[in-house]
Amino acid sequence: MNLTSHPTWAALRQLAQAAAPTTLREQFAADAGRFDRFSVRHDGLLLDYSKQRVTTEIMAGLHALWAAADVPTQIERMRAGDTINQTEGRAVLHIALRHAGFDPIKVGGVDVMPDVRGVLEKMQWFCDEIHQQRWRGATGEPIRRIVNIGIGGSDLGPKMAAQALAAHQVPGLRVLFVSNLDGAHLATTLAECNPAETLFVIASKTFTTQETMQNAASARAWLVAALGEAAVARHFVAVSTNLDAVAKFGIDPANAFEFWDWVGGRFSLWSAIGLPLALAIGFDNFKRFLAGGRAMDAHFFKAPVEQNLPATLALLELWNADFLGAETRALLPYSQSLELLPRYLQQLEMESNGKRVGRDGLAVTCATAPVVWGEAGTNGQHAFYQLIHQGGRLIPCEFIGVIEPDFTLPGHHEKLLAHCFAQSEALMRGKTLAEAQAETTAELAPYKVFPGNQPSTTLLLPHLDPYTLGQLIALYEHKVFTLGALWNLNSFDQWGVEYGKQLASRLLPIIEGKSATTGLDSSTAGLIAACRKE
Repeated sequence: MNLTSHPTWAALRQLAQAAAPTTLREQFAADAGRFDRFSVRHDGLLLDYSKQRVTTEIMAGLHALWAAADVPTQIERMRAGDTINQTEGRAVLHIALRHAGFDPIKVGGVDVMPDVRGVLEKMQWFCDEIHQQRWRGATGEPIRRIVNIGIGGSDLGPKMAAQALAAHQVPGLRVLFVSNLDGAHLATTLAECNPAETLFVIASKTFTTQETMQNAASARAWLVAALGEAAVARHFVAVSTNLDAVAKFGIDPANAFEFWDWVGGRFSLWSAIGLPLALAIGFDNFKRFLAGGRAMDAHFFKAPVEQNLPATLALLELWNADFLGAETRALLPYSQSLELLPRYLQQLEMESNGKRVGRDGLAVTCATAPVVWGEAGTNGQHAFYQLIHQGGRLIPCEFIGVIEPDFTLPGHHEKLLAHCFAQSEALMRGKTLAEAQAETTAELAPYKVFPGNQPSTTLLLPHLDPYTLGQLIALYEHKVFTLGALWNLNSFDQWGVEYGKQLASRLLPIIEGKSATTGLDSSTAGLIAACRKE
């Protein structure tokens, strides 16, 4: 359904116009209960959206949009294994990867849970082999370095999560990640490794992804040069479904970990793609991570929209993008451990919903996914916060704070939280000319005026551990799903990514000098000629 033609959409436009003259500062001054009215608590999480430009009437209208789009029915279609990724003919069941118990989850009438449990058991066995030093390299040395080679969802998810859970990592084992096709990424990583103590995890569903397979081939050559051809079997494992290609590479298919086409890449952290995370933090902690995601699933499926965390985040994003005109969202985790979360969510959100054609094949008639960007903690304050405060652009901000630190150093965490809360207050409150004049000279006062009225939410985690990280990632996954349902998008294909790959394959032989530049536009031809020094 095209929600822009629904009467509630027009009503929300009128509410946006009516509410515009009243600032957030004025709303807080007039309503001492605003925080209680516009915040949601669940399972240790607190979402404060009282600093968003919303009213009770606006939230009621957004909840009506949820009902008009019939999001609950779309949720049930996902859970039932329907082919909701219609352009690729696939179900979307990453929720099955963290499902517990023996209730079936079916795709095409077949219960997928036995296979899911089988892969998890194999992952647990392998983690135990590495951690107990029963799996050793070709020279008999234990494995002390794991290098994950993947790209996109096969890299961003496990890398982000491994850094987020650094406080829970297994001693004596370091997990590294290589994704970029630029040789500098692999070369600098290998410089930290001893071939005799290094295991490579090659993560590619098809085992044909160009970036991943080039890096894998170079890593293989590095290892063979040091230890010989026979060493490959003890120093490489695969996460893939193409067992023939895995075997041709020299990896025993018994050491390949399967996942399925109903698992989208950017939703795959819960699958065997999470093997490097499980190796980094131990399988018991990986199970706690799955439990956190599973708990968020249960909340999303059952909670009413008014108390539903993913739905609330999604509706606020729709409000800011489609009714207030915001084109970006700043994601600001006040946790160094979550430093990579903005990058991870860039893929999850922009690759999923950065689209202009709906599920009906027609152009969408409203704005969809905003640009997601951000930085951890006080680093961002010394970079781009100036523009957010005084640059004149509407930039909704999403703060993430952690009540208890994962690394305890006296004097640090309280200051970090103070900065987090102060920034959201400053963005809401601003500073008037009269206030600036009261604290400085008349000449400087105009420079110290802050417009304020900049909307933000703050999500507080009780602590950062495997369970709460699982909650957090599943929260954003369900937010993406909800927005796709509201905007009538297929959030699970990525044809824009595929097009660039097609063009790169066409240009490669030309850059290598094996084909002529005939038929290229003048810019592309000129750039290639400059590289070939013609």
